[in-house]
Amino acid sequence: MSRLGNFVWSIADQLRGVYKPHQYGSVILPFTILRRLDCILAPTRDEVRDLAKRHEGGALDVQVRRKLDLRFYNTSEFDFAKLLADPEDLRSNLIDYISRFSANIDVFERFRFENELATLDEKGRLYLVVSKFAEVDLHPRRVPNAEMGDLFEELIRK
Repeated sequence: MSRLGNFVWSIADQLRGVYKPHQYGSVILPFTILRRLDCILAPTRDEVRDLAKRHEGGALDVQVRRKLDLRFYNTSEFDFAKLLADPEDLRSNLIDYISRFSANIDVFERFRFENELATLDEKGRLYLVVSKFAEVDLHPRRVPNAEMGDLFEELIRK
């Protein structure tokens, strides 16, 4: 297993007692996706927010694609650093963050991610998990798509 795979699965230590081992993927996989998207969108975050002030819905989709060459975006004020800066409201801020992805990013709904956030929050593990994921840079410059694909395969298999 890769160094990255080992890192991601080390997060399972934070899930012990809250989840059974076969359930770890329901938390780790969507958080891995969220962190990857967070890293990809970081360089254009401010520009997307500016565009969102002037455009909505399909018009925003077109502008983001035309001006930034992105097929998806997020209009939330949050990123992992800002999320961690407000531990008291982490869960609600995370829900805001995932709800502000463009409509073509529906993976978090499919994972019922809000339910997992509620469980982690109620068990006092949400901040720990978010802070661990914030430590890893999953931008494509650091983790090429092929390596990311291998990681996803590893996560799905476990």
